[in-house]
Amino acid sequence: MNWKALIENRNRFFWLLQTAGWFGFALVQFLGSLLHDLRDIFVIVVFLNSYAGWMLTVPLRYVYRRAWNLAPIKMVTVIIIASYITAVIWQVIKNINYWEIYKHGWKPEFWLYYTQSSVWSFYIILSWSGLYFGIKYYQMLQKEKQNVLQANTLAHQAQLKMLRYQLNPHFLFNTLNAISTLILVKENTTANGMVTKLSEFLRYSLDKDPMKRVTLTSEIHALELYLEIEKVRFEERLQVKFDIGKDCENALVPSMILQPLAENAIKYAIAVKEEGGTITISVNRFGNDLLVELADDGPGAEIKNGNLYRESGVGLANTRERLTALYKENFSLVVSKNKPSGVKVNIRIPYELGS
Repeated sequence: MNWKALIENRNRFFWLLQTAGWFGFALVQFLGSLLHDLRDIFVIVVFLNSYAGWMLTVPLRYVYRRAWNLAPIKMVTVIIIASYITAVIWQVIKNINYWEIYKHGWKPEFWLYYTQSSVWSFYIILSWSGLYFGIKYYQMLQKEKQNVLQANTLAHQAQLKMLRYQLNPHFLFNTLNAISTLILVKENTTANGMVTKLSEFLRYSLDKDPMKRVTLTSEIHALELYLEIEKVRFEERLQVKFDIGKDCENALVPSMILQPLAENAIKYAIAVKEEGGTITISVNRFGNDLLVELADDGPGAEIKNGNLYRESGVGLANTRERLTALYKENFSLVVSKNKPSGVKVNIRIPYELGS
């Protein structure tokens, strides 16, 4: 039985609690009869009284549905009146059952005696009403909580998708300009190869679900596509070195997490030096953590408290926000000076293997 589905179905849940509750009431009454050493025939009285209670409280559900949106004072008034009327009717039925079955048809001298002990029945029905509204309020709060969590999840997903698809338009403009230049100078083979790499890189960036992580091998392949496109522009000025641990190839990382860092390095380290420079990507495992480092040998930058201070650029901020969204506080991103020159970015995330 799917208990979660049963609880979420309010109609089924009501009938389950209604039946279980009155069965429990009958069981308590039966055990009480054993303590008071009543005759076996009292079991029939217990059954009929519990069945009458079960039947009489069903209409209360529909009365309370109509009273749900009333003002608090009016709603309380409806609950008390409805509970009292139901309790009196139930008590009359219980007295008739007891006198007709257990007392062999005994009848009181005055009709008002049929309602005696109604206060106890009123207490039982009022308790039933309290449980009904308590459970209904609990279900309402759970539904509101679920709606809030769902809204937060959707907002979280939207944020990740926004961050994930925040590609720098300058990269596309520069690449298209390079392709245009290659075509003008009749370098059609190189231009065609560049278009193919750009197409594959964009397909990868759009196909990968930003809510899921990819293996490091897949992420490195995407980074290589990006760097090969940039190499067409910078030629020998751009050198790339990889140092990937063998036990890290199937480690899971956020998709497109390295590209913004490499783009920053190219923009602020390679492009500003006439002789170009080298970008080094290192990935290793340390215990339960995956350590990722991307370093350049450019002129460096002003660094304070592990952050870069530049007039423009969203790469690092984008990366930090994505890591926060995916790992909460279980990550670190530190920017520091590379030796002898340049900047390096170190990322620590949990070490998890893909299937």
